[in-house]
Amino acid sequence: MSTRTFLNRIMSGSLVLQILGGIVLAVLLVLVSPSAAKSVALLGTLFVSALKAVAPVLVLVLVASAIANRKASHTAQMRPIIVMYLVGTVCAALIAVSASTLFPTVLTLQADGATQSAPQGINEVLETLLFRLVDNPINAMLTANYIGILVWGVLLGIFLHHASQTTRTALHDISDAITRIVRVVVRLAPIGIFGLVAGNLAEGGFGVLGEYGRVLTVLLGCMVLVALVANPLIVWVATRMNPYPLVFTALRESGIVAFFTRSSAANIPVNLALCERLNLEEDTYAVSIPLGATINMGGAAITITVLTLAAVHTLGISVDLPTALLLSVVAALSACGASGVPGGSLLLIPLACSLFGISNDVAMQVVAVGFVISILQDSAETALNSSTDVVFTGAVARKA
Repeated sequence: MSTRTFLNRIMSGSLVLQILGGIVLAVLLVLVSPSAAKSVALLGTLFVSALKAVAPVLVLVLVASAIANRKASHTAQMRPIIVMYLVGTVCAALIAVSASTLFPTVLTLQADGATQSAPQGINEVLETLLFRLVDNPINAMLTANYIGILVWGVLLGIFLHHASQTTRTALHDISDAITRIVRVVVRLAPIGIFGLVAGNLAEGGFGVLGEYGRVLTVLLGCMVLVALVANPLIVWVATRMNPYPLVFTALRESGIVAFFTRSSAANIPVNLALCERLNLEEDTYAVSIPLGATINMGGAAITITVLTLAAVHTLGISVDLPTALLLSVVAALSACGASGVPGGSLLLIPLACSLFGISNDVAMQVVAVGFVISILQDSAETALNSSTDVVFTGAVARKA
């Protein structure tokens, strides 16, 4: 077998299985030789550094491209569907805040000096937020100021929306190129996870695996609550109809497929076919399903919120109610811009962490923890996001 063929098989293989293999190998290495496990921790550090390098560029370019190339819809039923998408995403973030408060989780992080600028309340958070909003774009990129990066991405997108088609196409091509780079970095996750898990287990013992299990339990619990309680309640309020037949159909025929594909974009054809079988209006679902794969990201909002608050609890930062509500809004907005690649929502965690003055170095360690648990987290997140697209679309189209 040639080297190129071997590399192609690795790049096209199941990322879930590769990450699982990396975790198993890391555990075995710690059992056999703890000293060797400490030495391979460099691989994890390099992986985190790669994430830190691509994340600011990813946020800027994807947001600018999405807004610049947006297409207005004149379908009458689109407005209520979009409202349900946004309400559902915010509700998911609020549920995640509540669950993280009731069941706080902590992580093993290298947090030296990370709490020096930790805010003490909503006033300080808002003050910091305002200054970050008007940051120089170059400085925002260099210092990983994701709030500033997001603002510049939005402004560029708004004004480039009126640019020539050639300019907007070029921006879209750049966005695709950045996304491909991110995919390459993400494909290195098994090696990085191998180094991270081996290093963490060698330093902190097998109790670290318990931390991963606790935070994963909170994540999955929130997603189940959104799928079976919050989403049906939103549908009932909007239609006054029993939502559960539609909910269970969407989970069975869309959610299960999305669980294994781990891509809302890849699941679009499945959702379109399901909507056709449900006899929904084609003019509506032909627009709402692709749109939902982009902005209906309740699962991503949960991931961003839970992992951000895990970092907050780890660093001992107090969170008052107004700050928690602000985090919910930021998480919901961030989730709407989640990258289309597996694990894309994880790269937006630093944006939420920046609200609490958490350094980019610590935030990227949290992102790395997210990749460790992504075997289940990302699959469940995608299943929730994709099935919800059908639930909300079906609710509005059936009402009409």
